[in-house]
Amino acid sequence: MLKHLVAGILLVTALGRLEAQPPPVQSRADLEKERAAIQKEIEEVRQSLDETHKNKRETLGQLALLQRRLHLRESAIRNINAQIDVIQGDMNESWREILKLRAELDTLRVQYAQSIVFAYKNRSSYDFLNFIFSASSFNDALSRVEYLKSYRAYREERAEDIRNTQQLLQGKIDGLKVTRAEKDDVLKKQSRERAILEDEKKEKDVVVHQLQSHEKELRREMAAKQKQDQKLEAAISAAVRRAIREASRKNVEANKAAAAAEKPAIAKGSQPAEANEPVAPATLNTVKAPAKTVFTSDEDVHLSGDFLKNKGQMPWPVSGTVSMAFGLHEYIPGVKHFNIGVTIDTRPGSAVKAVFEGVVENIMYIGDVSAVMIRHGKYFTTYSNLSTVSVTKGEKIHISQIVGQVAEAGQLDFILSDEKGNNFDPERWLKR
Repeated sequence: MLKHLVAGILLVTALGRLEAQPPPVQSRADLEKERAAIQKEIEEVRQSLDETHKNKRETLGQLALLQRRLHLRESAIRNINAQIDVIQGDMNESWREILKLRAELDTLRVQYAQSIVFAYKNRSSYDFLNFIFSASSFNDALSRVEYLKSYRAYREERAEDIRNTQQLLQGKIDGLKVTRAEKDDVLKKQSRERAILEDEKKEKDVVVHQLQSHEKELRREMAAKQKQDQKLEAAISAAVRRAIREASRKNVEANKAAAAAEKPAIAKGSQPAEANEPVAPATLNTVKAPAKTVFTSDEDVHLSGDFLKNKGQMPWPVSGTVSMAFGLHEYIPGVKHFNIGVTIDTRPGSAVKAVFEGVVENIMYIGDVSAVMIRHGKYFTTYSNLSTVSVTKGEKIHISQIVGQVAEAGQLDFILSDEKGNNFDPERWLKR
């Protein structure tokens, strides 16, 4: 009973320690890789901003890019802070090792000094001979000779240990100096990034001020954008409803065909079953519980599963920079917009590619631009603001197949949704 109690206490203590463990710290290599990715994205935003500056007029798209650049700059500073923490941790570990080596070196020196003092006190040949010949037997004398040899070897080993420990200690000290220099460099980077962040905040404030000076025009612009998004969302919903009706019709036909195949044929001349004779379950006309999804064909189930498995690994539909992210954003006080997808700034005429295999569910026309909707099982992707369309309705699409070209405005609206009308943040599904 006592053993079980002690084991239980130890188990609870161990679990508590496991739960209390902090999350794993990123390595230097991971942080450097993350920093390179952030800097690459900042450069892409800078190029997009250079394009918007050619218009000589502040726009909401420009403001969105400035806000995104600020977010990326803050991410870069957090990355640098994480690097500083890792470097400081390495320095602390180096200090602990240096202190440990110094303590070991002091111990070795004391032991070596004691052996030298002993050897000095017994330095004459007479003392050594007297130590050997005073043995009680020949074997004892041999043992004393071996002891003297071992003692001499011990002194030599201690001297070698001292030299090795000194070299190791010096290596740790030199390494600590290098780490300190590395930390100084990272701190300088941190200072530069913070200075740049302040300048970028001032630039954003200037754009906000300019935008506020023609707020009425912006409200009209955002109202037009909102109206276009509503038309697009309505067209997507209608296409999803049609797809659901078609899938339901196919399911009903498939169920009827399966029921007809399972119903046993009554052999000619056979007697009908008695009233009290049990009926086989296969002959009962039962109603099946409704499925969670109507897209239940083997192909749709497989496609939906693959689409979900590739979350975070799908290619971007076009090369560019996200100027308007998913969700609700307030660009200036009083001017808000809820983006049902992501708006990607790119060059007019850029090729738009499918992010995954599927079937073209619909081709829609929203004002003077086009949109292509592709079904991936129970998921849907929509590519809007196209000047030309390269696919046809019902066509099977493979990943990275070109579906159209970006219109003159140089923006692609990319929407990701499912059969229930839920819209998802596309950036969480695309490869970073």
